[in-house]
Amino acid sequence: MKGFRLFVTCALLSGCPAAAFVQQPIVIKFSHVAAIDTPKGQGAERFKKLAEERTKGRVQVDIYANSSLFKDKEELEALQMGSVQMLAPSISKFGPFGVKEFEVFDLPFVTPDIASFQRLATSEFGTSMLKKLESRGVRGLAYWDAGFRVITSNKPLHKLADFKGMKIRINSSKVNEATMRSIGALPQTMAFSEVYMGLQTGVVDGADTVMYNALTQKFYEVQKHISLLHHSHQGYVVVVNKKFWDGLPKDIRVALESAMADATTHANALSIAEEHSAMEKIKASGRSTIDEMTVAQRDEIKKAMMTVHHDMEGRLGRENIRAMYKAVGFVAPK
Repeated sequence: MKGFRLFVTCALLSGCPAAAFVQQPIVIKFSHVAAIDTPKGQGAERFKKLAEERTKGRVQVDIYANSSLFKDKEELEALQMGSVQMLAPSISKFGPFGVKEFEVFDLPFVTPDIASFQRLATSEFGTSMLKKLESRGVRGLAYWDAGFRVITSNKPLHKLADFKGMKIRINSSKVNEATMRSIGALPQTMAFSEVYMGLQTGVVDGADTVMYNALTQKFYEVQKHISLLHHSHQGYVVVVNKKFWDGLPKDIRVALESAMADATTHANALSIAEEHSAMEKIKASGRSTIDEMTVAQRDEIKKAMMTVHHDMEGRLGRENIRAMYKAVGFVAPK
Protein backbone atom coordinates (compact mmCIF):
# COMPACT_ATOMS: atom_id res chain seq x y z
CA MET A 1 0.00 0.00 0.00
CA LYS A 2 1.24 3.46 -0.91
CA GLY A 3 2.85 5.27 2.02
CA PHE A 4 3.71 2.15 4.02
CA ARG A 5 7.13 0.67 4.59
CA LEU A 6 7.17 -3.10 4.14
CA PHE A 7 9.86 -5.09 5.87
CA VAL A 8 10.67 -8.74 5.21
CA THR A 9 11.31 -10.74 8.35
CA CYS A 10 12.60 -13.73 6.44
CA ALA A 11 13.59 -14.47 2.85
CA LEU A 12 10.79 -15.54 0.51
CA LEU A 13 13.20 -17.67 -1.41
CA SER A 14 13.47 -19.96 1.61
CA GLY A 15 9.72 -20.55 1.66
CA CYS A 16 8.44 -17.98 4.21
CA PRO A 17 4.68 -17.27 3.92
CA ALA A 18 3.26 -13.91 2.84
CA ALA A 19 2.38 -13.24 6.50
CA ALA A 20 6.09 -12.65 7.06
CA PHE A 21 5.60 -9.16 5.62
CA VAL A 22 5.01 -6.77 8.50
CA GLN A 23 3.39 -3.37 7.95
CA GLN A 24 5.22 -0.68 9.83
CA PRO A 25 3.45 2.59 10.69
CA ILE A 26 4.08 5.84 8.88
CA VAL A 27 6.25 7.88 11.25
CA ILE A 28 5.68 11.62 11.66
CA LYS A 29 8.41 13.47 13.52
CA PHE A 30 6.76 16.54 15.06
CA SER A 31 9.35 19.00 16.36
CA HIS A 32 8.73 22.23 18.28
CA VAL A 33 10.64 24.56 20.59
CA ALA A 34 8.16 24.95 23.46
CA ALA A 35 7.83 23.02 26.71
CA ILE A 36 5.39 20.10 26.85
CA ASP A 37 3.23 21.85 29.46
CA THR A 38 2.44 24.85 27.22
CA PRO A 39 -0.65 25.07 24.98
CA LYS A 40 1.55 24.32 21.96
CA GLY A 41 3.10 21.35 23.74
CA GLN A 42 -0.31 20.06 24.80
CA GLY A 43 -1.71 20.66 21.31
CA ALA A 44 1.06 18.51 19.85
CA GLU A 45 0.39 15.76 22.40
CA ARG A 46 -3.34 15.84 21.63
CA PHE A 47 -2.62 15.58 17.91
CA LYS A 48 -0.39 12.55 18.53
CA LYS A 49 -3.09 10.79 20.53
CA LEU A 50 -5.89 11.50 18.05
CA ALA A 51 -3.79 10.78 14.95
CA GLU A 52 -2.72 7.39 16.23
CA GLU A 53 -6.25 6.51 17.36
CA ARG A 54 -8.01 7.62 14.18
CA THR A 55 -5.56 5.87 11.86
CA LYS A 56 -5.77 2.73 14.03
CA GLY A 57 -2.02 2.68 14.50
CA ARG A 58 -1.16 3.17 10.85
CA VAL A 59 0.51 6.46 11.83
CA GLN A 60 2.99 6.96 14.65
CA VAL A 61 3.66 10.55 15.81
CA ASP A 62 6.93 11.16 17.62
CA ILE A 63 6.98 14.48 19.50
CA TYR A 64 10.27 16.34 19.99
CA ALA A 65 9.55 19.25 22.35
CA ASN A 66 11.77 21.99 23.79
CA SER A 67 14.18 22.16 20.81
CA SER A 68 15.28 18.58 21.52
CA LEU A 69 15.58 17.75 17.81
CA PHE A 70 16.33 21.08 16.12
CA LYS A 71 16.91 24.64 17.25
CA ASP A 72 14.32 27.05 15.94
CA LYS A 73 16.70 28.54 13.36
CA GLU A 74 17.17 25.10 11.80
CA GLU A 75 13.59 23.85 11.85
CA LEU A 76 12.16 25.02 8.56
CA GLU A 77 15.20 24.01 6.54
CA ALA A 78 15.00 20.55 8.13
CA LEU A 79 11.31 20.38 7.19
CA GLN A 80 12.08 21.24 3.56
CA MET A 81 14.71 18.50 3.45
CA GLY A 82 12.35 15.95 4.97
CA SER A 83 14.47 15.40 8.09
CA VAL A 84 11.33 16.18 10.08
CA GLN A 85 7.75 15.99 8.86
CA MET A 86 5.86 18.46 11.04
CA LEU A 87 6.59 21.69 12.93
CA ALA A 88 4.74 24.47 14.77
CA PRO A 89 6.99 27.53 14.31
CA SER A 90 6.03 31.08 15.20
CA ILE A 91 4.33 33.05 12.44
CA SER A 92 7.31 35.42 12.44
CA LYS A 93 9.55 32.65 11.06
CA PHE A 94 8.01 32.73 7.61
CA GLY A 95 9.32 36.18 6.69
CA PRO A 96 12.99 35.14 6.84
CA PHE A 97 11.91 31.83 5.26
CA GLY A 98 10.91 33.71 2.11
CA VAL A 99 7.19 34.38 2.61
CA LYS A 100 7.46 37.95 3.87
CA GLU A 101 3.72 38.61 3.54
CA PHE A 102 3.25 36.44 6.64
CA GLU A 103 4.78 39.15 8.81
CA VAL A 104 1.49 41.02 8.47
CA PHE A 105 0.38 39.02 11.54
CA ASP A 106 3.11 40.77 13.56
CA LEU A 107 1.69 44.27 13.02
CA PRO A 108 1.00 45.78 16.44
CA PHE A 109 -2.42 46.39 17.99
CA VAL A 110 -4.51 44.69 15.28
CA THR A 111 -5.93 41.89 17.46
CA PRO A 112 -7.08 43.34 20.81
CA ASP A 113 -8.21 39.99 22.20
CA ILE A 114 -7.84 36.26 21.63
CA ALA A 115 -11.22 36.02 19.90
CA SER A 116 -10.11 38.50 17.25
CA PHE A 117 -6.88 36.57 16.60
CA GLN A 118 -8.77 33.32 16.22
CA ARG A 119 -11.31 35.02 13.93
CA LEU A 120 -8.41 36.21 11.77
CA ALA A 121 -6.82 32.76 11.71
CA THR A 122 -10.00 31.03 10.55
CA SER A 123 -10.95 33.68 7.99
CA GLU A 124 -10.61 33.39 4.23
CA PHE A 125 -7.59 35.66 4.58
CA GLY A 126 -5.96 33.25 7.04
CA THR A 127 -6.56 30.32 4.70
CA SER A 128 -5.14 32.22 1.72
CA MET A 129 -2.00 32.98 3.69
CA LEU A 130 -1.42 29.28 4.39
CA LYS A 131 -1.48 28.58 0.65
CA LYS A 132 1.44 30.98 0.14
CA LEU A 133 3.68 28.51 1.99
CA GLU A 134 3.28 25.79 -0.64
CA SER A 135 5.78 27.39 -3.01
CA ARG A 136 8.39 26.69 -0.32
CA GLY A 137 7.54 22.99 -0.12
CA VAL A 138 5.48 23.45 3.04
CA ARG A 139 1.78 22.91 3.64
CA GLY A 140 0.05 24.91 6.37
CA LEU A 141 -2.44 22.94 8.45
CA ALA A 142 -3.57 25.22 11.28
CA TYR A 143 -2.95 28.34 13.34
CA TRP A 144 -2.36 27.98 17.07
CA ASP A 145 -2.67 30.97 19.37
CA ALA A 146 -0.12 31.61 22.11
CA GLY A 147 -1.70 34.68 23.67
CA PHE A 148 -0.59 38.26 24.11
CA ARG A 149 3.03 39.30 23.90
CA VAL A 150 4.62 40.79 26.99
CA ILE A 151 8.06 42.31 27.61
CA THR A 152 10.39 41.02 30.32
CA SER A 153 13.06 43.28 31.84
CA ASN A 154 15.01 44.12 34.95
CA LYS A 155 13.30 47.48 35.36
CA PRO A 156 9.68 48.62 35.28
CA LEU A 157 8.41 49.45 31.78
CA HIS A 158 5.49 51.85 31.91
CA LYS A 159 6.23 54.83 29.68
CA LEU A 160 7.46 55.10 26.11
CA ALA A 161 10.76 56.55 27.38
CA ASP A 162 11.40 53.45 29.52
CA PHE A 163 12.10 51.35 26.41
CA LYS A 164 14.76 53.63 24.97
CA GLY A 165 18.07 51.81 24.38
CA MET A 166 16.87 48.45 25.71
CA LYS A 167 18.16 45.35 23.91
CA ILE A 168 15.04 43.22 23.51
CA ARG A 169 15.04 39.71 22.07
CA ILE A 170 12.41 39.28 19.36
CA ASN A 171 11.21 36.62 16.96
CA SER A 172 13.06 37.32 13.73
CA SER A 173 10.77 39.51 11.62
CA LYS A 174 11.22 42.88 9.92
CA VAL A 175 7.91 43.96 11.42
CA ASN A 176 9.00 42.98 14.93
CA GLU A 177 12.28 44.82 14.41
CA ALA A 178 10.48 47.96 13.24
CA THR A 179 8.02 47.71 16.14
CA MET A 180 10.80 47.69 18.74
CA ARG A 181 12.67 50.49 16.99
CA SER A 182 9.50 52.60 16.92
CA ILE A 183 9.66 52.81 20.73
CA GLY A 184 13.42 53.34 20.90
CA ALA A 185 14.37 49.74 21.78
CA LEU A 186 17.14 47.76 20.08
CA PRO A 187 15.77 44.49 18.65
CA GLN A 188 17.95 41.39 19.01
CA THR A 189 17.40 37.96 17.46
CA MET A 190 18.63 34.69 18.95
CA ALA A 191 17.47 31.08 19.10
CA PHE A 192 14.63 30.53 21.55
CA SER A 193 16.69 27.90 23.37
CA GLU A 194 19.37 30.55 24.06
CA VAL A 195 17.12 33.29 25.45
CA TYR A 196 17.35 32.27 29.12
CA MET A 197 21.15 32.44 29.02
CA GLY A 198 21.02 35.71 27.11
CA LEU A 199 18.81 37.25 29.79
CA GLN A 200 20.87 35.81 32.62
CA THR A 201 24.18 37.11 31.26
CA GLY A 202 22.88 40.48 30.10
CA VAL A 203 23.47 39.83 26.40
CA VAL A 204 19.90 41.10 26.08
CA ASP A 205 18.00 43.30 28.52
CA GLY A 206 14.61 41.75 27.96
CA ALA A 207 12.46 39.50 25.80
CA ASP A 208 9.35 39.98 23.70
CA THR A 209 7.50 36.79 24.62
CA VAL A 210 4.27 35.34 26.01
CA MET A 211 3.41 34.75 29.62
CA TYR A 212 3.61 30.97 29.72
CA ASN A 213 6.96 30.98 27.93
CA ALA A 214 8.19 33.38 30.59
CA LEU A 215 7.10 30.73 33.12
CA THR A 216 8.10 27.45 31.47
CA GLN A 217 11.44 28.75 30.18
CA LYS A 218 12.07 30.33 33.61
CA PHE A 219 12.67 33.83 32.25
CA TYR A 220 11.01 35.14 35.42
CA GLU A 221 13.95 33.79 37.45
CA VAL A 222 16.40 36.16 35.75
CA GLN A 223 14.06 39.11 35.01
CA LYS A 224 12.59 41.27 37.75
CA HIS A 225 9.66 42.64 35.75
CA ILE A 226 7.14 41.55 33.13
CA SER A 227 5.25 44.35 31.40
CA LEU A 228 1.75 43.55 30.11
CA LEU A 229 2.20 45.58 26.94
CA HIS A 230 -0.10 43.27 24.92
CA HIS A 231 0.94 44.95 21.66
CA SER A 232 0.32 41.86 19.53
CA HIS A 233 -0.43 38.16 19.58
CA GLN A 234 2.08 35.36 19.38
CA GLY A 235 0.82 32.84 16.87
CA TYR A 236 2.10 29.55 15.50
CA VAL A 237 1.45 27.77 12.21
CA VAL A 238 1.44 23.98 12.21
CA VAL A 239 3.13 22.96 8.97
CA VAL A 240 4.03 19.70 7.27
CA ASN A 241 6.44 18.77 4.50
CA LYS A 242 4.27 19.07 1.37
CA LYS A 243 5.85 16.19 -0.55
CA PHE A 244 5.38 13.90 2.46
CA TRP A 245 1.78 15.03 2.94
CA ASP A 246 0.84 14.65 -0.72
CA GLY A 247 2.31 11.13 -0.71
CA LEU A 248 0.03 9.89 2.07
CA PRO A 249 -3.01 7.74 1.28
CA LYS A 250 -6.16 9.87 1.09
CA ASP A 251 -7.84 8.17 4.05
CA ILE A 252 -4.76 8.82 6.19
CA ARG A 253 -4.78 12.52 5.26
CA VAL A 254 -8.46 12.80 6.11
CA ALA A 255 -7.87 11.21 9.53
CA LEU A 256 -4.88 13.50 10.20
CA GLU A 257 -6.83 16.60 9.17
CA SER A 258 -9.58 15.62 11.60
CA ALA A 259 -7.03 15.05 14.38
CA MET A 260 -5.38 18.41 13.65
CA ALA A 261 -8.72 20.26 13.72
CA ASP A 262 -9.53 18.87 17.17
CA ALA A 263 -5.98 19.42 18.46
CA THR A 264 -6.21 23.03 17.28
CA THR A 265 -9.44 23.58 19.20
CA HIS A 266 -7.77 22.07 22.27
CA ALA A 267 -4.57 24.14 22.00
CA ASN A 268 -6.42 27.42 21.40
CA ALA A 269 -8.80 26.82 24.30
CA LEU A 270 -5.82 26.26 26.58
CA SER A 271 -4.12 29.53 25.66
CA ILE A 272 -6.55 31.70 27.64
CA ALA A 273 -6.47 29.64 30.82
CA GLU A 274 -2.74 28.98 30.65
CA GLU A 275 -1.91 32.67 30.19
CA HIS A 276 -3.75 33.51 33.40
CA SER A 277 -2.34 30.49 35.25
CA ALA A 278 1.24 31.38 34.25
CA MET A 279 0.77 34.94 35.47
CA GLU A 280 -0.49 33.74 38.84
CA LYS A 281 2.40 31.30 39.24
CA ILE A 282 4.96 33.99 38.44
CA LYS A 283 3.31 36.34 40.94
CA ALA A 284 3.34 33.61 43.58
CA SER A 285 7.05 32.97 43.03
CA GLY A 286 7.95 36.46 44.21
CA ARG A 287 10.78 36.49 41.67
CA SER A 288 9.24 38.87 39.14
CA THR A 289 6.70 41.69 39.32
CA ILE A 290 3.84 41.90 36.82
CA ASP A 291 3.53 45.51 35.65
CA GLU A 292 0.31 46.84 34.13
CA MET A 293 0.03 50.11 32.22
CA THR A 294 -2.53 52.85 32.45
CA VAL A 295 -4.66 53.55 29.38
CA ALA A 296 -2.70 56.76 28.76
CA GLN A 297 0.67 55.00 28.99
CA ARG A 298 -0.39 52.26 26.62
CA ASP A 299 -1.93 54.74 24.18
CA GLU A 300 1.38 56.63 24.04
CA ILE A 301 3.20 53.43 23.09
CA LYS A 302 0.45 52.42 20.66
CA LYS A 303 0.71 55.76 18.85
CA ALA A 304 4.45 55.23 18.34
CA MET A 305 4.03 51.61 17.19
CA MET A 306 1.21 52.32 14.73
CA THR A 307 3.69 54.08 12.44
CA VAL A 308 4.99 50.60 11.60
CA HIS A 309 1.78 49.82 9.67
CA HIS A 310 2.53 52.51 7.10
CA ASP A 311 6.27 51.90 7.09
CA MET A 312 5.81 48.20 6.27
CA GLU A 313 3.49 48.68 3.30
CA GLY A 314 6.39 48.32 0.88
CA ARG A 315 7.41 44.98 2.39
CA LEU A 316 4.02 43.46 3.15
CA GLY A 317 1.89 45.02 0.43
CA ARG A 318 -0.74 47.65 1.08
CA GLU A 319 -3.55 45.42 -0.20
CA ASN A 320 -2.34 42.54 1.98
CA ILE A 321 -2.49 44.77 5.06
CA ARG A 322 -5.94 46.06 4.14
CA ALA A 323 -7.18 42.51 3.59
CA MET A 324 -6.06 41.59 7.10
CA TYR A 325 -7.80 44.68 8.53
CA LYS A 326 -11.03 43.62 6.82
CA ALA A 327 -10.78 40.03 8.07
CA VAL A 328 -10.47 41.07 11.69
CA GLY A 329 -12.63 44.20 11.57
CA PHE A 330 -9.73 46.51 12.43
CA VAL A 331 -10.02 50.23 11.73
CA ALA A 332 -6.62 51.88 11.38
CA PRO A 333 -6.28 55.31 12.96
CA LYS A 334 -6.05 58.16 10.50
